[in-house]
Amino acid sequence: MAFSVHLGSLIALATGAFATILYAGVNESGGEFGVFGVKGQGLPGRFGVDYEFINKSAIDIFVDQEHVNIFRVTFLMERMAPIETGLSGPFNETYFGFYEDAVNYITLTKGAYALIDPHNYVIGNTSDPTAATTADFAIFWKNLASRFVNNEKVIFGINNEPHDMPTQLILLNDQAAINSIRSTGARQLILAPGNGFTGGHSWNQTTGEDDAPSSEFLGFIRDPLHNTAIDVHEYLDIDFSGGHNVCSQPGPSNLAGFTSFLKQNNLKYDNMAVLSEFGAGNNENCFEFVNDLLNYLEDNDEYIGWLAWAAGPIWGTADACCGPDTGNLEPGSLTSNGTAGAFDTVWKHAIRPHIPETLKKAGISSL
Repeated sequence: MAFSVHLGSLIALATGAFATILYAGVNESGGEFGVFGVKGQGLPGRFGVDYEFINKSAIDIFVDQEHVNIFRVTFLMERMAPIETGLSGPFNETYFGFYEDAVNYITLTKGAYALIDPHNYVIGNTSDPTAATTADFAIFWKNLASRFVNNEKVIFGINNEPHDMPTQLILLNDQAAINSIRSTGARQLILAPGNGFTGGHSWNQTTGEDDAPSSEFLGFIRDPLHNTAIDVHEYLDIDFSGGHNVCSQPGPSNLAGFTSFLKQNNLKYDNMAVLSEFGAGNNENCFEFVNDLLNYLEDNDEYIGWLAWAAGPIWGTADACCGPDTGNLEPGSLTSNGTAGAFDTVWKHAIRPHIPETLKKAGISSL
């Protein structure tokens, strides 16, 4: 009975005004699966076996029943632009074709927005003579953006969770990607990450081996169309990894410094951010922490959207986040011990009450 009362209070707290949230949805993880061990192992992989982008029936549930409007669709750069010809080389058209089909189903068939996500955890490896350069990265983004230039419901996520590299290099890569995307004529929203796995809690801190805080460089990003926001992640467990089922890191206080950065900085003249990853365990403690986090986003005009981690067609009973009793957000999925997965627990009790009734439904992706 106490549990039921608590859930009721969560729902009551979540029924306030949703003045700033334009985008609410979920990560679709699977296109980066099947690669492990030594460089090149698992490539190019087999569609439907090693990797897959979406389950269309799951997208139907999220759009038609849950009424979300955005999906972050992961892919692997080494599959899109094969290692043999490099990041600036031609695409693997088979891989791209499957990816484009997923994006088009989300955007053209279902009318939602698709956040393009090169899911590579970028590290600036200057000791590897074969490592891609900023110039290669720019060409890659020009090639990719040109293929989606006419799809107004695409959002371009520059890269997933850069870390352990000079923050100035992240700025250079972000700006190069923005310039390349805009050079194609694409006007859609762009999301730019920072250093330290683009964590909001560490935005004003040194990360890695004394890498400068993201706040010292990311304010210099410029978009001629004023349609770029910061891409930020925030998990709620002890080390911000999303690997534990106990929530002990409060989102509001940990995001306060990042929010101040957005308020004070002339970033892209509008100072906005999207929380493109967060997650929590299947327990009352974590439901409270998620509620507090999403209330905080709703209460601060700098945040225009959020996406929970993660659904996807390849997860099975595996845990996408936050401990062995949590599972993943794929509708109908179970945990490894046979209990209800995160869609029927974390999503139902902690996330669903925060889906705004009015989300952006039409027009080009924008702030």
